[in-house]
Amino acid sequence: MASATQAAAISGALFAAAPLHKKPRSVIFRITASKSSNPPIVGRKLRAAVIGAGPAGSSAAEALAAGGAECFLFERAPSEAKPCGGAIPICMLDEFDIPARLIDRHVTRMRIFSPSNLAVDFGKTLRPDEFIAMLRREVLDSFLRDRAQSRGASLISGLVTRLEIPASHHAPYVVHYTKDNARHALAVDVVVGADGANSRVAKSIKAGSYACAIAFQERIKLTDDKMSYYEDLAEMYVGNDVSPDFYAWVFPKCDHVAVGTGTVCSKQDIKLFQRAIRARASAKISGGKVIKVEAHPIPEHPRPTRVRGRVALIGDAAGYVTKCSGEGIYFAAKSGRMCGEAIIRASEGGERMINEEDLKREYLKEWDAKYITTFRFLDLLQKVFYGSDAAREALVELCGDEYVQRMTFESYLYKKLADGNRWDDAKMVLNTVGSLMRCNVLGRKMEALKI
Repeated sequence: MASATQAAAISGALFAAAPLHKKPRSVIFRITASKSSNPPIVGRKLRAAVIGAGPAGSSAAEALAAGGAECFLFERAPSEAKPCGGAIPICMLDEFDIPARLIDRHVTRMRIFSPSNLAVDFGKTLRPDEFIAMLRREVLDSFLRDRAQSRGASLISGLVTRLEIPASHHAPYVVHYTKDNARHALAVDVVVGADGANSRVAKSIKAGSYACAIAFQERIKLTDDKMSYYEDLAEMYVGNDVSPDFYAWVFPKCDHVAVGTGTVCSKQDIKLFQRAIRARASAKISGGKVIKVEAHPIPEHPRPTRVRGRVALIGDAAGYVTKCSGEGIYFAAKSGRMCGEAIIRASEGGERMINEEDLKREYLKEWDAKYITTFRFLDLLQKVFYGSDAAREALVELCGDEYVQRMTFESYLYKKLADGNRWDDAKMVLNTVGSLMRCNVLGRKMEALKI
C-alpha cells in the first residue's frame, strides 16, 4: 500500500474484482480443460520447472501440481526474502487462503507526510472489519512454498545457473543448477520464470530489459513504548529529500518497523535518501536498533516479452509491480496462479504438450485483459503526482478528502472499481486540478524565496 493507491482512486483506476468472504476456505482449483491439437504425453505427465519460490513462483507451482502436472520448484535460498513493505490487500487473505496467524499488524491508519511535513490521516472511511494486512515476506513466502509442496510440487534448494533452450519445438528445456556444491541438470517441458527483477530465465529467452528501481530498507527494533505508536499505524513520506521519484515508508511488523525508500533515477544516492527518511521520522524511531539491512531491484514496468516458446515470466520477472505504489505481492501471486492454471488448461491436466500460442492465449491474453490498464494508469499517475514537490503537496492535500479515501481503500482492498457517483467524481476531478494549480503556484513562490 502506498501513495499511488490514493492517486488511483483520484483517477478511478480499474481493478479486477476479488470478493471477500468472511470464512476461510480451502484452496480449490477448478480448471476447465481446453481443446488442444497438441500431441499427448505418453507414460508421464507434463514436467514443469518453476524458477523462484516467492509468492509468484509458489502460487504457480501450487496450481501446476494441484492440476496434475509434475512440478519442480527451484529456490536458491529458501530462508531469505527480498526487502518489502509487506502490505497486502484484504481480498488476498481470502483469495489465497492466508491464515490470520501470519499477519503481524492490522493497519487501520495510514499517515501521509508531504514535502513540507503536512500530515494527513488516511483511513477515516474504513469499516470496523477492514484493514491493511502487514506481514513479513519471509513468513509469507515460507507458508506459500510449504503449501505448494503439500500439493505435490518438488522443492529443489539450488541455484539455477543456466537455462538451455531446445533446438526443436518438442525437445525439452534443460535447467542447469548447483546444489550442495555439485552441478545438476533437469529436463522439463515448460519453464516458469519467477526469479525476480534480475531474472536469468528472462535473459535466457531474450525477454528484453526494463527500468528498475532500487528499494533500500532497514528493519529497526524499537522499545515497547515507541512500538505502541505503530500499533495500527503505517507512515508514508514524499518529497525530493526522501526520493525524487518514489516515496519512503515506516511500516510496522511484529516487533520492529521497516524503514525504507526507493528510487529509479538516482540509485547512487539511495543511502542519502535513507538517511533523510530516518531524519524525518527520527522523533518516533530514535534509539532503535537496526537488526537487518536489505536492498533489492524493483521492476518499473512489464517486460517487452513475457512469453517465448514454452517459457512464461511471472511476478517481478515479468515486471508486475505497479508504478507509484510499488505494490507487487498480490500481483505476483495472482500472475503465478493464473499462469499455472493456464498451463494446466492448455495441457488438459498435464496430459498434452503445450506451445507458445497456448501460453499467450491462456495466460498472457487473460492477464493483460485484466490488469494491463491498471499498470498503464498508475504509470501516468506517477508522472503527474511524483514529478515535483508541488505535485506531491497536491497529492497529500487531496488525500484528506473522505470521498478520495473511500474510493481509494475500496479499490485497493478488494481490487475492484469502487462505486461512486458522477457528482462526487466531478468534484474530485475539479479538486485535483485545483490542488495541482494551487500547489504549483506555492512551489514557485518557495523556489523564488530560496533564490
